[in-house]
Amino acid sequence: VTCGGLCPGLNNVIRAIVMSLCYTYGCHDILGILYGLKGFIEGNKPPHHLKPTDVLDAHEKGGTILASSRGPQDHSKIVDTIENMGIDIVFFIGGDGTLRAAHSIREEIERRGLKRSIVGVPKTIDNDINHLSKSFGFESAYTAAVEAIRSAHVEAVGAPNGVGLVKLMGRHAGFVSAHATLGLRDVNFCLIPEIPFELDGEYGLLNALRKRLAKRRHAVIVVAEGAGQRFFADQDLGYDASGNKVLGDIGIYMKDRIKKYFKEKNMEVNVRYIDPSYTIRSIPAIPTDAVYCGFLGQMAVHAGMAGKTDMMVGENNGYFTHIPIPAAISARKQIEEDSFLWHSVLHSTGQPALINPK
Repeated sequence: VTCGGLCPGLNNVIRAIVMSLCYTYGCHDILGILYGLKGFIEGNKPPHHLKPTDVLDAHEKGGTILASSRGPQDHSKIVDTIENMGIDIVFFIGGDGTLRAAHSIREEIERRGLKRSIVGVPKTIDNDINHLSKSFGFESAYTAAVEAIRSAHVEAVGAPNGVGLVKLMGRHAGFVSAHATLGLRDVNFCLIPEIPFELDGEYGLLNALRKRLAKRRHAVIVVAEGAGQRFFADQDLGYDASGNKVLGDIGIYMKDRIKKYFKEKNMEVNVRYIDPSYTIRSIPAIPTDAVYCGFLGQMAVHAGMAGKTDMMVGENNGYFTHIPIPAAISARKQIEEDSFLWHSVLHSTGQPALINPK
């Protein structure tokens, strides 16, 4: 079952699981649950029986051949379905919310005294799952993000005082923005959720941008979607179907603030705003991600067939590991301010601290 938002590599993982179950273990009764956790609930679309011929070219496509959905479902009813259909192993392919659901479903299975295996394959473009060197889809995502930055740079150079502003994924962690910035190195300001910044004042972003334009006549800014959320602290934006707090749109906010600032300074500015989020989410996996997805699918099958449960497969420091789901969801991986990665970003962009002294 695939849950949550789309991500490059989902079909690669599905294909690897089906192929490994069939050809390594001789299992030919494989169900694809459609539309995420909703597919377990009676009255929704019945599961699809998967055979190797159903997934032969799945890895060449973006998205997921099983479709997906967001939002919680009744875990008791899900376990009812698992029990009634005689399902022995469930492979949950999803991010933090999916892993939390998988853990709760495992607890209900244990409460009923059932013998069922719950195996997670961690998926998140943001790369923020704990105890993982990287999650699948991440490399594909920042590779595609580089092309958006390239376009923003071309647009910025092609206009007087041009500003290419690119908003990338990253609710709580700026790994996509940081790696995309280092992947092209045409970025002048990289803003991520972990590192606070200010817009106004002598040392704020807007004044730093003014100085950059006065010197070079163009600039490129990359901002993660979760950056600068303190600017929306007075707004009650509610929660989405997955239970995540709805974020303020930092991309649109910054675009408007930049235009307003330079209008007040009576200085020409041409802002080119790009938000490639859905384009990036829906692409097929790049080769390095495809290889990784294949390994994860195989490892998930081996874990399930060995009777492992309430765990996810992953890679850490070059080793494939079995990680208890409670450990994986205990905290989010984030960029540390004093890390080599963030210092590399600062070295590449040359940006100042963007914080006014108290």
